[in-house]
Amino acid sequence: MSSVDDRAGQSLSTSKRRWLLGGAALAATAAGAGLAVWRLQPGKPVPAAVQALWRLSLPTPQGTPLALAELRGRPILLNFWATWCPPCVEEIPLLDAFYRQNSPNACQVLGVAIDQAASVQRFLARSPVSFPIVLGGLEGSELARSFGNESGGLPFSVILGADGGIIDRKMGQLTPELLARWQQAART
Repeated sequence: MSSVDDRAGQSLSTSKRRWLLGGAALAATAAGAGLAVWRLQPGKPVPAAVQALWRLSLPTPQGTPLALAELRGRPILLNFWATWCPPCVEEIPLLDAFYRQNSPNACQVLGVAIDQAASVQRFLARSPVSFPIVLGGLEGSELARSFGNESGGLPFSVILGADGGIIDRKMGQLTPELLARWQQAART
């Protein structure tokens, strides 16, 4: 009779262990998901971030400077990206379609490549875009940080209204739904 009691006790302790392990795994998963969501949230932008944007003049991949103040006065989507970043490369056609569809309505897109000129030139030769691209370099990285991209992750996008006010920021790949919401917000 004691062997039956032993087996019942072992079965009960095995069941408890499984529940404890399952609970610990669930807690670890929830903590990991929470950390991932937290890390993907941009921090607070520096108050002078927009003014710093308009003061910059950055080279295009062809080497000609683009004074970013020339883009002032219309809604603009700034997209910080790199050729070595798979989600960045995946969203480029989406951004190009958004630009082609919305540029007649005064919406602008500016790609800020955090990359080497030769890499960007090769990429654009294979996958040309309609919107302007500039080479951000160190200034571009600092600009992204000033808009709240403290981790330096890519892709990172910022939408500014025609008045230069920050409408929204997104760490990570864009979606058509988000672009549609931004388009509506930029018009109001």
